[in-house]
Amino acid sequence: MAKSTVLPFELPSQFSPDPLTEVIQAGARELLRTAIQAEVSGFIADYAHLLDDEGRQRLVRHGFLPERRMMTGIGPVPVHVPRVRDRGANADGSKSRFTSKIVPPYLRKAKSVEELLPWLYLKGISTGDFGEALAALLGPDAEGLSSSTITRLKATWWEEYEAWRKRDLADKRYVYIWADGVYFTPRLDGDRQCMLVIIGADEYGEKDVLTIMDGFRENADSWRDLLRRLKKRGLNVPPELAIGDGALGFWTALRDVFPETREQRCWVHKTANVTGAMPKPLRDRAKSDLQDIWMAETKKEANAAFDLFVETYGVKYERAVKKLTKDRDQLLSFYDFPAEHWKHIRTTNPIESVFATVRNRTRKTKGCLNRKTALAMVFRLMMSAKKKWRKISGPNRLPEIIQGVAFKDGIKQIQIAV
Repeated sequence: MAKSTVLPFELPSQFSPDPLTEVIQAGARELLRTAIQAEVSGFIADYAHLLDDEGRQRLVRHGFLPERRMMTGIGPVPVHVPRVRDRGANADGSKSRFTSKIVPPYLRKAKSVEELLPWLYLKGISTGDFGEALAALLGPDAEGLSSSTITRLKATWWEEYEAWRKRDLADKRYVYIWADGVYFTPRLDGDRQCMLVIIGADEYGEKDVLTIMDGFRENADSWRDLLRRLKKRGLNVPPELAIGDGALGFWTALRDVFPETREQRCWVHKTANVTGAMPKPLRDRAKSDLQDIWMAETKKEANAAFDLFVETYGVKYERAVKKLTKDRDQLLSFYDFPAEHWKHIRTTNPIESVFATVRNRTRKTKGCLNRKTALAMVFRLMMSAKKKWRKISGPNRLPEIIQGVAFKDGIKQIQIAV
């Protein structure tokens, strides 16, 4: 019989035809071809006035370069880049050459794929599993994206970090800075690694990573070295407010390097420290009472809630209450800044939220991770994460802070001329 009723068996690991993906890839090929053709036509038109010795147009099409397969977010797309021949020469003897800006020489992966690779690695995919993971995302023809690609990427990350940490900051003005030291343990080192990180908010409300430095501990010397490096790179104008946890090392260093900067203790860290010194059954209630302090509408109400907390818990839990009272003024500094900014400057969440992913990666990775690799990985993660950071609310208030305008309970104080 010509026809068979036997259905072919497909292994689960094999990919079934996807008509939608095929249509999208075909459209991408045609669109890319049209764009490159338009690019080369524009290039030739720009040099149409150049003629050779025989009066002919010097620059003409000359076939195509060998086909390249570009790895994109929709799978591999073949590319034919046209050749351009120069039948003459410039005054210095050189030839005019065509170089596509859409598909530069040697480019094999689209930018979206380049961004995908570090995120997969940082999210916990081991290098040995990359082939399978990328095949599932980009299709079975995702060749050239093996574990060796990640090895090369990590070397590139370190080079990018070295260039980034030396960049000039002289043209920047940061109003707020967040500082924190985050610990985790690399696989190839026995000691815990401390990443000292500072994030800043500039006069336009944009958040940026100022510096990331590797340290063995969060002491004053390490922080002092980091802050002096920032000053050497051009950060000469002190920030108006620094936000951090209760680690004495940072605050000691800040007073040495930027004594004019005001201090704000992180309420998330302080809440954890205070409730951690209390019995477990009491922690939820204490946490709610602490929230009444930093959620108060005015500084007067916050002080009243502060006094009530001390009166309520001070007798039985003196140690826990001392952790709170020793930083009383610094915990309430945010009331002297615009109310629109309070949700940003009461905690170090901009740093903590990013490093949650770093900790997750160091727990999941099956490969080796040394201190240098960890630092490069943290840098790459933060560079990717900052693209999604939102501006500070009420950015119009930032120039007023720089000008020295006074705020009370988050409200701008109007000075009446006498």
